[in-house]
Amino acid sequence: MLLVVGLGNLGKKYEKTRHNVGFEVIDLLAARHRFPPLKNWKKAAVAKGRIAGTEVLLEQPQTYMNLSGDAVGPALRFYKSGPEQLIVVHDELDFEPGDVRIKLGGGHGGHNGLRSIIDHVGRDFIRVRIGVGKTRQADRGADHVLSGFDRDTRVIMDEALEDAARAVEIIIEDGVKSAMNQVNTKT
Repeated sequence: MLLVVGLGNLGKKYEKTRHNVGFEVIDLLAARHRFPPLKNWKKAAVAKGRIAGTEVLLEQPQTYMNLSGDAVGPALRFYKSGPEQLIVVHDELDFEPGDVRIKLGGGHGGHNGLRSIIDHVGRDFIRVRIGVGKTRQADRGADHVLSGFDRDTRVIMDEALEDAARAVEIIIEDGVKSAMNQVNTKT
């Protein structure tokens, strides 16, 4: 079973914030591929379906960002899947708003959701990173990722969410290396 996880925080006040772009991509994939509605299971909202003929579990952890691994680890173990069968979609402060890139493995880069997942499953999973821009005030990072986008940036982000969903589809259809060649070289 391939597990595609979008990171985010629970609740209305976090919808459409920088930290919740992963949740938005899961919603897009579920709609595009006609997955059933997400249901609660093992500290997550999940839905099973198929993308490009591959059985996929879409997941939005319901643990808040900093404890994302508490939802991802049990799902991987339940389906006897390893980190190589995990795609995590998340916000990336180090990229400009709208930039989408794929990465295989690596550290957490200060992202607490990734830190939690790495603690549970190791670092050798696929990441689809969506640029949300960095705050100019170093001590305001948490406030920044929990804030929304202005109108112009939201237009850019809506396109980026579509690009990120397509990146996941390419990974599933053609493999991570091909996806990296297509997505990471896009200008």
